[in-house]
Amino acid sequence: MKQAMRGVLLLILLAVVFGGGWLAGTLRAGRRVPVAQLSDLERQFVERMRGATLEGRFTIAGRERDPDRQDHYEIASVEKVGEHDWRFNARIKYGSIDTTLPVVVRMLWADDTPIITMTDVPLPPLGTFTSRVFFYGDRYAGTWQHDAVGGAMFGRIIPAATSSKILASLSWCGPIL
Repeated sequence: MKQAMRGVLLLILLAVVFGGGWLAGTLRAGRRVPVAQLSDLERQFVERMRGATLEGRFTIAGRERDPDRQDHYEIASVEKVGEHDWRFNARIKYGSIDTTLPVVVRMLWADDTPIITMTDVPLPPLGTFTSRVFFYGDRYAGTWQHDAVGGAMFGRIIPAATSSKILASLSWCGPIL
């Protein structure tokens, strides 16, 4: 009996260690490209997004005649964690869920324009997401898919100093980046 319990405890311990390692790897925990190694464009993007709020609208495909819905994300920080991998530390309000998540996305550059590319990325407990979102100047725009529902999204990047004044007026956010 004791031997069986030890075996079960060992399996649980291995599952926890493996799960923790998987999670740390998925979120690129502890990994960050030093700011000094970023290109000028990457550094400007990191600075522009620090403490910023993305505020805009989104549509739902098939319901284009409905009014657009509010889109809202609070970005604590953005960090480059690999050659094309970036971690957005973002507060996400989605329906009844209000949580801060480290979301690792693939980001590519078209000249001076960063573009998020996510394909079937699971974000527990929110669901699975696909999106293409680009940032240019003080604007963002793109497409999104959450499981079977998708559409377009667009809006403004509000700098940290301005965004704190606006946060209280917004109570809902839309699709995940």
